[in-house]
Amino acid sequence: MFKKITEFFIPSRKLETGDELRSERIFVAVLLISSISNFLGIGLALDIGSTQNGYLLLINGIIGLLILFAYRSGLSKSISSAIFLTQFAISFPLQAWLQGGLASPAAAALFLLPAVAMLISGKRAAIFWMLVSAFLSLGLYLAQLSWGAPAPQYDLEHIEKFYFSSLLSTNITIFIILLVYELGKSRAFKNIQEKNEALVNTQEQLIQQEKLASLGQLTAGIAHEIKNPLNFILNFSEVNSELVDELKENLEKGELGESLELLRDIQFNLKKIHDHGARADNIVKSMLKHSREGTGKKELTDFNELIKEYVNLSFHGMRAGKDPINVSIDLDLDPKINEILINAEDFSRVILNLCNNAFDAMRQRLHENPGEFHAKLKIRTLNNKNTLNFEVEDNGPGIPKPNLDKILQPFFTTKKGTEGTGLGLSISHDIIKSHGGKITVSSKSGQGTIFKIELPNSTHE
Repeated sequence: MFKKITEFFIPSRKLETGDELRSERIFVAVLLISSISNFLGIGLALDIGSTQNGYLLLINGIIGLLILFAYRSGLSKSISSAIFLTQFAISFPLQAWLQGGLASPAAAALFLLPAVAMLISGKRAAIFWMLVSAFLSLGLYLAQLSWGAPAPQYDLEHIEKFYFSSLLSTNITIFIILLVYELGKSRAFKNIQEKNEALVNTQEQLIQQEKLASLGQLTAGIAHEIKNPLNFILNFSEVNSELVDELKENLEKGELGESLELLRDIQFNLKKIHDHGARADNIVKSMLKHSREGTGKKELTDFNELIKEYVNLSFHGMRAGKDPINVSIDLDLDPKINEILINAEDFSRVILNLCNNAFDAMRQRLHENPGEFHAKLKIRTLNNKNTLNFEVEDNGPGIPKPNLDKILQPFFTTKKGTEGTGLGLSISHDIIKSHGGKITVSSKSGQGTIFKIELPNSTHE
């Protein structure tokens, strides 16, 4: 019931959009509770013979309702709050004077002014109204020093009843206001949790989509890579088929020496078939690993081989895609790097993202300078004492200086339309951080870009 009454006074446009709905509910609830409290206090004021206090309470209650209706009709929240708090600041000193000065419940209730301001207007307003409250209290004090304590404007025989009722109503009012605040806070916290969960789910979906997008770019490269071992398998199997026929004839003729020679050839070819079949199997496994969600498990991996494999796959994927370009690739891989402890599934995505971005950048420069530009990609690894370095350098157009600080941010992209999601480098950055490493970017306009990755050295001899 109270919720429906509260929402009645909230402007419809704010209910529809949900903008700051929690603070709107608190604002309306405070004004409603204040008005109801004023109206309920009229009966007590009349009962103890304080007619003037009764009129003040009636005026306060009516003003509170008028502010609510004005707010519902479009009056801004800041102006509505200012009017309400000003009315509060005028009414309470008057009530305090009518009730006997500084010793009255109304004087003590002046502390509510900054508290209410904090609830409905925020910290800055609360500081201002705290100063106003202090100034009003000081004014009451000085007035009482100058003219003495005013005579209470009610029957003193009801003083205990008046004080008890005032304390009780003040406590109940404060409790209800804080309850509304706490319920609103709990509701807002739950809403934030739900939005955070939805955001995490969306992020996971976007990451998976990015992985699948890079997998799509890999398809052509994988097809090219798998074609070679399959050709060897087909060729060696055809040769073995012919050798088996020849072996059969020799065995029928009893030519044991030549038969043994043929068996050795068949065995050699079978080993080649096995080796190339294993190569094809590894390529397919790499593709499947890349398409699945990473387990986060680190394993000993030949770092240089991993880099060679995925640079090659990225290159062939680019060559088989739309608008291929010729690229000279220079692999400068430190032979002192053997196996390192790494999540190969995740790090392969870093290699792909950096290479794909380099190819895109060099393609852009080639289009700007056709016939004059030759694309070059340099891949380096270096085994330092405490760190292992991996660099990807292209000779594309470079990254504009204003963008250098943004390129690792999620969803930042300079690619047109739907060509880029803006997640590739952000995901790569997260993967590198999860390995305890860091990534830095240096770029010069017209000269190219270098991505440098530094990982903790976990090389195993």
